Amino acid sequence: MVERIMPEPFRIKMVEPVRVPDGAQREKALEIGHCNMFGLRSEDIYIDLLTDSGTGAMSKQQWAALMRGDEAYAGADSFFALKNAVKDVLGFDYVIPTHQGRAAENVVFGTLAKKGDIIPFNMPFDTTRAHIFNVEAEPVDCVIDEAFEPEVQHPFKGNVDVAKLERAIAEYGRERIPLIMITVTNNSGGGQPVSLENLRAVSGVAKKHGIPLFLDAARMAENAWFIKMREESCRNMSLAAILRACMDTADAITCSAKKDPLVNIGGMICCRTEALYQALLPRVILFEGFATYGGLAGRDLEALAQGLREMTDEQYMAHRVAQVKYLGDLLEEGGVPFVKPTGGHAIFIDAAAFLPHIPQTAYPADVLSIEIYREGAIRGIGLGALAFAIEDEKTGKLILPKLELYRLAINRRTYTNSHMEYVAESIVNVYKRREKIRYGLKVEYAPPVKGLHHFLAHLKPYTL
Repeated sequence: MVERIMPEPFRIKMVEPVRVPDGAQREKALEIGHCNMFGLRSEDIYIDLLTDSGTGAMSKQQWAALMRGDEAYAGADSFFALKNAVKDVLGFDYVIPTHQGRAAENVVFGTLAKKGDIIPFNMPFDTTRAHIFNVEAEPVDCVIDEAFEPEVQHPFKGNVDVAKLERAIAEYGRERIPLIMITVTNNSGGGQPVSLENLRAVSGVAKKHGIPLFLDAARMAENAWFIKMREESCRNMSLAAILRACMDTADAITCSAKKDPLVNIGGMICCRTEALYQALLPRVILFEGFATYGGLAGRDLEALAQGLREMTDEQYMAHRVAQVKYLGDLLEEGGVPFVKPTGGHAIFIDAAAFLPHIPQTAYPADVLSIEIYREGAIRGIGLGALAFAIEDEKTGKLILPKLELYRLAINRRTYTNSHMEYVAESIVNVYKRREKIRYGLKVEYAPPVKGLHHFLAHLKPYTL
């Protein structure tokens, strides 16, 4: 029996009408969009769970903050509002605004990494990998083995395996590793958290070898909440205190502010030393804008400053994580296989277990995305072979990822609990007819850029 969920800790002040397109309209949308969820128009979607990036609702305080925006090119008051919020909430002395998270990745990897370098991770996400590939470096997964077992219950499946990390440093050599990065929460592995104990252990390894430790901190507040709930030594700490303790383990962070910091656009790099700050600034100015606006309007800087403070509200975060769990509980009741335990920002359905009769080379996660859209006009996204498979440069063989997942990313403060019930019912309906899904997908077009296939791919169904 699914437990009753707490009601939303907000009330609705403005509504955005949405419609449910009929079956014929959905089929036409799939045709026009080349069976790729990124190719669908928003008007063709009833519940859009493609991503939680920039899709949440801002608070009345954030909307009010927009009016304070100082649009000065250099030294705007709004930049200093952000700088103060970063110092108060995260503890970093230096902040570089960017227009979004991948821009921060472009600045960091474009400045610090070079051809032949190795970047150890727990697991990098898609754009992070693509930026590393773009400078002809390589990411190396050092996540714990439990991350690749969807049904295994482990409280911190995003943890770095410290022994794997040490082996990677020994194998590749300190001189080839410009930085270590940990993604919190671990999006590629099912939105799974990293423990504070593990962050401190990795920080110790990084310091021992003289390697800077970065966090990909887009979902840092959700990660801190899981630490509060699951790490015994942190149960009596506030969410804000745990978040600060996590930040204290790192030399710097990159952040898509479109996730936990609750804005529709924006990102940032935060760091401790002036030396790193100054090293990164030329690329910021070249690609983003001046150091004090980084591609954002002053009003966006103000909304971000406010969002950083709001993301540690414990009542909000309790509901946020509980709503995702509620969807997971409903799916589990219907027998749908997904990554356990429930992640912080999304449900990751195990597409390989959902559609075991479809080979991974036929992209079962993306087949599932089509069928769930057909069923309920719901948009999620496949995160399996289409997104993460890479060609071995020596053998030419396709290296498939260990996980074939379909993600339902829950927008912050946007959908109600009844929306989650509709989503669950639709997916359970697809699960009941799963044996009748007898087709795969082939790629008719994809951009010739390593790591970016799934964003722009044209897919065509074929009968198995």
